[in-house]
Amino acid sequence: MRALDKLIELFKWPVAVYMLLSLPAYLQSLSYFNFMNIRYIVLFGGFFLFFISRSMMDGSVKTNMEIAAHEMTHAFFALLTLHKVQGIRVEGDNSGGNMSFEGEGNWLIVIAPYFFPLFGFFFMIIISFFVSMTNTHLLINGIMGFFIGYHLDTVGSQIHEKQTDLPKVSYKFCAMFLPSANLLMLGAMLAFNTQGWSGVSKYWNLIGYLNGRNFDWVNRMLGNLF
Repeated sequence: MRALDKLIELFKWPVAVYMLLSLPAYLQSLSYFNFMNIRYIVLFGGFFLFFISRSMMDGSVKTNMEIAAHEMTHAFFALLTLHKVQGIRVEGDNSGGNMSFEGEGNWLIVIAPYFFPLFGFFFMIIISFFVSMTNTHLLINGIMGFFIGYHLDTVGSQIHEKQTDLPKVSYKFCAMFLPSANLLMLGAMLAFNTQGWSGVSKYWNLIGYLNGRNFDWVNRMLGNLF
């Protein structure tokens, strides 16, 4: 566990630099989606349905849900990095929550709620057992849009100057890592919306292709200058 934490910490800044350099590729990748496809139209319907339901939701209920999801995401990444989770607590006055685990931890555990769509991810896992439904049932696309809306709204509401997690990894790291990380998650969910996990794999290959093309263009430009 301690060795894994040290290894993850070793990759912290290289990952941040890579994500920053990859930001153009993540932005360019959005133009490869056929948003006029019926599945994306239904997805946008689910997306807007989330914000309609959000406006009718009691404020304290919404806050408690966000805090619980936040701490559960911390816990999920603690488990992924071989830490034993000791407990999750949500304050009764909606002031925040806490997740405790054994060991020192790492930056992935700290930053996870600010880019990882926990509920959307588990929805993708569960629906994978019904592959035929993924390909034929538009309801799946609408639910996916709902979870995308929830993820974007939750991340947007959590990133502010009073958030105690962000200084732990440094604001510089957050600025370098989080934009691309969130675009990566968004792109993966959009790709899953029409082609399941094979779509996610194709999306990651697309990012690799775009990065290679962009880096090659930069090299040519530098070569012309020097």
